[in-house]
Amino acid sequence: MDAPTRPWPTGKVEMLEPLVRRVLAPNPSPFTYTGTQTYLIGTADSLTVLDPGPNDPQHIEALMAAIGDARVATITCTHTHRDHSPAAAPLQRLTGAEIVGCAPLALDTSGPRADAPFDTTYAPDRVLRNGETLGSEGWTLRAVATPGHTSNHLCFALEETGALFTGDHVMGWSTSVVSPPDGDMAAYMQSLQLLHDREDRIYYPAHGPAVEKPRQLVRGMIGHRRQRERQILRQLEKGPQAIPEMVPDMYKGTDPGLYPAAGMSVMAHLIDLEQRGRVGRDGEAWRLTAPLEAAAGPG
Repeated sequence: MDAPTRPWPTGKVEMLEPLVRRVLAPNPSPFTYTGTQTYLIGTADSLTVLDPGPNDPQHIEALMAAIGDARVATITCTHTHRDHSPAAAPLQRLTGAEIVGCAPLALDTSGPRADAPFDTTYAPDRVLRNGETLGSEGWTLRAVATPGHTSNHLCFALEETGALFTGDHVMGWSTSVVSPPDGDMAAYMQSLQLLHDREDRIYYPAHGPAVEKPRQLVRGMIGHRRQRERQILRQLEKGPQAIPEMVPDMYKGTDPGLYPAAGMSVMAHLIDLEQRGRVGRDGEAWRLTAPLEAAAGPG
């Protein structure tokens, strides 16, 4: 999905529903779309700031203006990529709120996402596990563990309205990057199925527009990933190949600048296929362990 025409509502408060407001951070990129969307959830008596975003003075100033005289009880993070959680610490100093949400996680990796490595400054006061809640009178957020994009990724369900805040797990404008060693395709697929089996009314992702037909989107994403897996297996029918050889054929029409990120998603698929016995590797080259017809079995 192409980005909408500028001007974007960067730094402005958007009311999405009575309990939910949104502020867009000034960090657009090929991986963040128009930028990270920070959500203010709750009432003037008790707010949580969900995915506070980058440690950017302009964004923090916009958040404080949006908060106004409201009491910030908690600062909540879906995961710890640098475009999501670094503003938690400065916001805590300004508001006195607790930092709660995903577990801390930092990997020593440059990876293809130079804009979003892991945030080493993230230090939560309380880690939420799957099913645990935070909230106040009139609103409740329940943590939904969705590992895959990262191992510590959480979505958050606003129980009073049926909204699900999906972080980077599901977005309407793009598929999520699943980047090993922390990104795990098998876990990601299981987390997609988990969301498909829920009955959420609407998704509010960290990047891009709200998703008004959640199950339809997730069903399409599951199909897309299965199709990509079949494409990888067909590619290896031609013979053993390294990932840099595979990506240009598989991602025709894609900006070559995005090939490294595409290669990491291909790697995630290959690791999953290797664990299932479908492929093997010799050095950098990947190969089928059996012809596709034989691997598929009867029927």
